[in-house]
Formats: sequence, structure tokens, C-alpha cells
Amino acid sequence: MKYLLLVFLIVGVSCSKPHKKKFSNVRDKVVKQDSIPNIYVVKTIFYSKDSLLITADIYEVNDKKPTVLLCHQAGYSRGEYIETAKKINYLGFSCVAIDQRSGNKVNGIINETAKKATESKLATNYMSAKIDIEAAIDYVYKLNGGKPIILVGSSYSASLALLIGNTNSKIKAIAAFSPREYLEGVNLKDEIKNMSKPIFVTSSKKEILQVEQLVSLINNKFVMHYKPKVKGIHGSKSLWESSNGNEFYWIEFKKFLQKNKPTKI
Repeated sequence: MKYLLLVFLIVGVSCSKPHKKKFSNVRDKVVKQDSIPNIYVVKTIFYSKDSLLITADIYEVNDKKPTVLLCHQAGYSRGEYIETAKKINYLGFSCVAIDQRSGNKVNGIINETAKKATESKLATNYMSAKIDIEAAIDYVYKLNGGKPIILVGSSYSASLALLIGNTNSKIKAIAAFSPREYLEGVNLKDEIKNMSKPIFVTSSKKEILQVEQLVSLINNKFVMHYKPKVKGIHGSKSLWESSNGNEFYWIEFKKFLQKNKPTKI
């Protein structure tokens, strides 16, 4: 598969890393550290399995290889993770947030993959984004030196994450925010019943029973289900600082990430 890297010169950044934008003011009340890590963000593009260009942002901390892949919800873009990704950096993980062809924009970030797909008259439904996530897995897996990664999905991409990650050897663990039976022609509950890798699932309070039912056939030893007592919100927006009770979601998500940290290389 071919890969392309889109590089930007950022004024004020050290000449040793001219293509990366440094963030040094990312703090939050959940993730505490004595010193500010070196966090950089670089925009990149690579090909999906049908040659559609996928746009992504690589969030790198302390020169660590990316080990977490972040996929957005319906109508959104990689902008869903502009806050969350840097908090994940503070936990010691570099990560990659992608634009899938099914989406639009959020937080001022336009979904460039969806825009290209529409211009090329390609399908932009939920299932059509499956090959984008598969290509992104291959991309991040390669960046990680051929070591398995953690896959994170939100809403419809949470369902795709469970479907794809279940049988993909390049995935070590899966975090699914508000997964449901979103995928046309797929009985997800049945497809993932033999799941044998760690998964983290959560949702808003009103979605708890639906998520519980979805993962009910999976062996409990592989499932970490955070059931919020607060109202919460749909998808990975539950991690945003603007979302009520986000600190409780972070406590549980942090446990999952640290427990399933990919092998160092």
C-alpha cells in the first residue's frame, strides 16, 4: 500500500522538527503530570483500500510510536479528538485520528476524506467506511513497527471497531463508545460473540441496556463495561471537558488503556 505524508512548516517550532506543531499547554484535572511532555501534531494522508485518500492527524508524545487509532462518529471528522487525543498523549500514548468517508465536520475540522468520497461519487454510508478503518489499521500498525495497536471507535465507528477488531490480528484491544446495531446487513451481536481480546464499552446512561445486550454473548473476562451513573452523552464526546461527568469516563478509560498498553519495541 502507498503512503503519503502531508507536511506543514510551523513558525516558531525548533528546526530539528520543522514539520510538527508543538503543544505545551495541554492540562486537565484527570491526567496529572509533574512536567509537560513534548506533544506534536502532524497532518498526514494515506490511501484507503479503494485508493481514496484518507486524511489523518498524528498526535505524537515524546517521540513514541503511535499505538492508538481513533475513529469518529456519524457526521463528524477527526476533529472529534482534538482535545481527547492530547489527553491520551498525557497518558503516554501517541495516537492517530482519522477522517472516514462517512462523516462531515466538528470542532471546525472538515472531514476531508468524506469530501473527496462525495466528489468521487463513492458510497458514504457506515459500512463503506469499513475499508477506511482497515487501511488505517494497516497504516498505524506499520508506524508501530509491526506491533498490534489499540482501536477506538465512536458510535457507528465503535460498531465497526468491534466488527473489524474481533478478527484482525493487528488489533490488541478495542474501546467502543456507544456501539449499537448500526451496520446494515450485519448482526453485530452474533459477529462478536467469540471475541477473545480485551474490549472497553461505554455509552450515555440511557444507552446502557442496548450496549449490555450487544456484548451479552461475549465471555465476561474480555469485557470492561463502564456504566455511568451520570447522564453522559453519546459516543466519545463523553470524554470532552464540556460533557457532564467526563472525569468518570476518563478514570475508567485510563484504566483500560494502561492495562492494555501495546508492547514496547
